[in-house]
Amino acid sequence: MWRPPFPALLAILVLAPLFLAPCIAVAVDLGTIGPVYPIGEPNLLDFIRQRLLAKERSGELESLQESARRRGIEAMTHPQPVAGLRTAETARTFYFDPTFTLDRNVQDDKGRLLFAAGTRKNPLEIVSLSKHLLFFDARDQRQVARARDVIALYHGHVKPILVGGSYLDLMKSWRSPVYYDQQGLLTRRFGITQVPAIVSQEGLSLRIDELVLP
Repeated sequence: MWRPPFPALLAILVLAPLFLAPCIAVAVDLGTIGPVYPIGEPNLLDFIRQRLLAKERSGELESLQESARRRGIEAMTHPQPVAGLRTAETARTFYFDPTFTLDRNVQDDKGRLLFAAGTRKNPLEIVSLSKHLLFFDARDQRQVARARDVIALYHGHVKPILVGGSYLDLMKSWRSPVYYDQQGLLTRRFGITQVPAIVSQEGLSLRIDELVLP
């Protein structure tokens, strides 16, 4: 029988356990390879704590808190106006179809198909618009006056929605709810570019009238 030369046999005997046997961690003292230094960077949490304490002692922290409080109140009482809108100069009437098409299957919690992708549905078939939606800028007193007239015309069946100005101040003045088009989500969705504008339901579509001020 042929046998491998002694060096090859020895290599097999030495290397085989490394591949076949389970790994065993062995702690070996390799001695000191190089100099060891303590960590020079300060602890981040300690650093932050020290900075906060310093600002508290100097009164700067209280000033920062008061500034943040004022900014929060200002953002709440005077939200950022909706960009891209202008006061209506030319009357315009157009229609918006709220029909949407599902881009994926809708399933229940058991994985059963409720609505297949590609299904088209108009929400107005299920829920009607209960009130007219009136968009206007409360920073313009002419628009505020026109909004008041429109609300009276529809006997209060109007939801006033601001695109600029303080809704809190108007709520106090009118003693009724006033809403805000946050980030212009509704005006962009409806394609409104001029205010004041009123949205009404006509059949399965929404009619949008951009109203010229007198």
